Formats: sequence, structure tokens, C-alpha cells
Amino acid sequence: MTVLTHRSPADTATALQRLMRAAAQAGMTLRLDAEETRKHRLTPAAGLELHAQASDRVELCLVLGGDGTILKALQLYAGTEVPVFAVNFGEIGFLATVEPEELDEGLARAFAGDFELLHLPAIVLDPGAGEPARARIASPELAGGEAVCAALGGCPAINDVAIHRKVGERVAEIAYALQGETVGSVRCDGLVISTPAGSTGYNLANGGPVMAWGVEGCVVSFIAPHSLTARALVVAPNDRLTIDNRSDQPLDVAIDGRPAGELAPGATIDVRFEHSVGTIAQLAGTSFYRRLREKFGRLAR
Repeated sequence: MTVLTHRSPADTATALQRLMRAAAQAGMTLRLDAEETRKHRLTPAAGLELHAQASDRVELCLVLGGDGTILKALQLYAGTEVPVFAVNFGEIGFLATVEPEELDEGLARAFAGDFELLHLPAIVLDPGAGEPARARIASPELAGGEAVCAALGGCPAINDVAIHRKVGERVAEIAYALQGETVGSVRCDGLVISTPAGSTGYNLANGGPVMAWGVEGCVVSFIAPHSLTARALVVAPNDRLTIDNRSDQPLDVAIDGRPAGELAPGATIDVRFEHSVGTIAQLAGTSFYRRLREKFGRLAR
């Protein structure tokens, strides 16, 4: 079992100790990479594989962290059959399976395989007519993840792709087309292309619609548009979306919140919707609408 934790080790130190005890009692082996080993100052012990190379020959990836760490895990195991079981140690944890107060029960159910699988789609960038944005392959150690990333033209975005002007630069002009037909050109700070799972993030902050899990397709929303008519648009899953940088400066490209490259002036990039790229483990009876109420309801308290 692979273990990934929140970037702040103090937030998960106690939970990690409880996880190690529970895993030892269950006869499970925990695999932690060099970063996790260093972060938690771990020393060799029975049931632990430290400085472990990422591998898709594990039954589960268990995350103690927030949505950023969960997305890292989903990208790490993109295109494999390894599910991600997450305990929320972040602010919202929309992708998390259980909350910290449910840790012991959650671990028992994770070890027993007592969960359902939810397959998440992704957004993939393909080179357009111009210089492509270079997306880094997130998991070169994994045969499955590497093959998928290479085949799809870059690391898939489980949540969203953001294309935005550089800090201090002028307003961008971005045109977008569907199936080769130009829909519009908008002066803005940037745009966001979101999956249904990512529609509750950056897209929602832009005023875009929330898309329930299970809806196919992606949504395009604009960051600070200098227009009264720039509206979010839901794109059908099989339609090719093309983004054209009509600015005179390069635009930054981020995949799931992480820098991934640039879109040069005059360059285009195609965006594809890809089915079943990531796999989330969730407890039976969990619904998208319950998550929406519970996760975002807490922000209003």
C-alpha cells in the first residue's frame, strides 16, 4: 500500500502513527517514497518500505491530506487500476473518502477493501497548430501511468487546466473554438477548463456551473473577463476544444494547480475529455450531492 501525506508533516504525524499501528496489526505493508520518508523522519521498521519507488503493483494508495495531495495521488496512478483512498487533512477535501474523526473505522474498511470505486475522467492537452504547452509526466516510474501520459500527450488533469496571463503582464486575449468553429475571443486574465470533479474548484470561483459526478464533458469558464457577455460553456465529451493565444505574450499553463508550461503567442492547444483516468475509493452510500452539502456547507458556518 502506497502512502502519501499532507505537505505539512505536523498535520498528519499522529494519524500516520495510528496508520502504521493499524497496518502492522492487519499484516499490511506500507510503502513511503523518499520525500515521505524524509518528511516524517522515518526509520526502518517491520511493515514499512522506506525510500520506495512508486509502483502500480500495490492494492491501494492511501492519502492523509487535502485535495492537492489527493490529486497528486490520482495523477501518480492515472491509467492504472490502483484506487486512491483518502482521509481529509485539508481545508475542504472534496475528493476525500473519510474525515479525520473517522480514521480508525476508515482504515479498517480500507484494509478490508470495503469500499466502492468511482472512476473519474480527465482533461488532456494535445499539441495544436503552434508550439504546445509542455505538460510534465507525473509518474515516469509507473508503466501504466507513463503509458497513459505519453499516449494522451501529457499528464492528465483530474480537476482542471488553467491558462492565464503572467503576473504583471497585460490582459490576455484568448480565443476558443469547438470542432473547428470559433465560438469567441475574450479579453480576460485567463480561462479554466474543468472536469465535473474539478467544477467545484477554480471554475466555481469563476461563477461557472457545478457539474455532478457522472456528467460527461467539461466546462470552460473565464478568469476576470473584460466583457459583459463572456459566459461559462459546458462542452460535450466528444467535441474538440481548441484554445488560441491571441495575446502578444506567453500564457502560463497549470494542470491541477501545478505549473506545466507555457502557451506561446499565436500558439494553439487542443483539449480532450478522457473517460476513466483516475479511481477514487469511496464508502458505500456516498453521493455527490451529500459531499456538496457537507463540504461546502462547512464554509458557510
